[in-house]
Amino acid sequence: MKLKNCRICKSTSLTKYLDLGLTPAADAFIKEEFKSSNDPVYPLEVCLCNDCGISQLNYTVDPKILYQNDYPYESSTTKTGRLHFDQFGESVVKKAELNSDDLIIDIGSNVGVLLGAYKKRGCKVLGIEPSKHIAASANQNGIETINDFISYNLAKKIVSKKGKASVINITNVFAHINNLESLMKAVDSLLTDNGMFVIEAPHFLNLIEGLVYDTIYHEHLLYISVKPLNSLFNRFGFEVFDVDEVSIHGGSIRIFVCRKGQHNKTKSVNQIIKKEEKANLFNISRLNLFSEQVKKHKKQLRELLLEIKKQGKSIVAVSAPAKGMTLLNYCEIDSNILDFITEKSFLKIGKYSPGAHIPIFSDEKLYEEKPDFALLLAWNFADEIIENLSDFKNSGGKFIIPIPKPKIV
Repeated sequence: MKLKNCRICKSTSLTKYLDLGLTPAADAFIKEEFKSSNDPVYPLEVCLCNDCGISQLNYTVDPKILYQNDYPYESSTTKTGRLHFDQFGESVVKKAELNSDDLIIDIGSNVGVLLGAYKKRGCKVLGIEPSKHIAASANQNGIETINDFISYNLAKKIVSKKGKASVINITNVFAHINNLESLMKAVDSLLTDNGMFVIEAPHFLNLIEGLVYDTIYHEHLLYISVKPLNSLFNRFGFEVFDVDEVSIHGGSIRIFVCRKGQHNKTKSVNQIIKKEEKANLFNISRLNLFSEQVKKHKKQLRELLLEIKKQGKSIVAVSAPAKGMTLLNYCEIDSNILDFITEKSFLKIGKYSPGAHIPIFSDEKLYEEKPDFALLLAWNFADEIIENLSDFKNSGGKFIIPIPKPKIV
């Protein structure tokens, strides 16, 4: 569905500045029986709202396509991720002074790793997760999870059964929601008067300055910066009162939102907005420059890979995150360049990458085939992955880290 109005402020003044082509859904991994079929593709283009300043996709894919058909992302896959969520929960428990009477709700709760951090510190928890098998996994792990999309009607049912929440988390999911007014109505209904709505997402500032364009895919409808969000929150009587910068996913922000006047606003809010303005995140000239840098990066990465192949060397990819599928499809990296991809997630092993249909195996395949180079698609977890695959490196294998500038390690 083509975007007509800004998702934040409803403006019709939108300017496209980045076109990554027609690509398949990044998490739509292909089963063996469908590997000969053509994948459905959708425009992957980013535009700027000239009124509020938010950057966003100008096309919306039906969320049922993205999240309810064998959705493969699990937040528990990496040790780095698990540690991050544990520290996240611990910090919010302290900030909000939570205890056993407090209910914590996580929207898009996945397998429940973040809620597990709250639960082990004595809080009551409830997850909301649209992917059926992911929600089932969370419930098996002892994290009560509702299999549904967030909505005002669901919020009313929860309040009638569980009461209101002291904290509502939405981690790497706020940017996935097309109807943000519906989300805010649900949050307004669910949250206690002095409760906290906590949003964590990759910061658009880091995306631009670090050339992290592979995090652009159809699930990510918005590219989050703090300043533009005010126009949305103000309409519902909410405000941002604190912001933390965290290192996960190449640089993220944790935004604390409350009803107006319920919590003292910290200096961090204006500080982060000033950083955004200084970086010209809302300036179309700067964003057009970013688009040119993306084109240049594609050329550099392809030239590096093709030169390696020209020398008769073999290349595979390690890890198959959604961001990696943006990189492969935009940069036209297919099975003529990569022999295969390896993964830890059993939800992806045995399938094929969306678009290029490159086969995905377990990491053991790396040691069996002994390729010369491994393109590290989950570059944001590079240290952990390289350590886990130290035998490959010690036997002479080399890693290629693609972002922000292709390099061999």
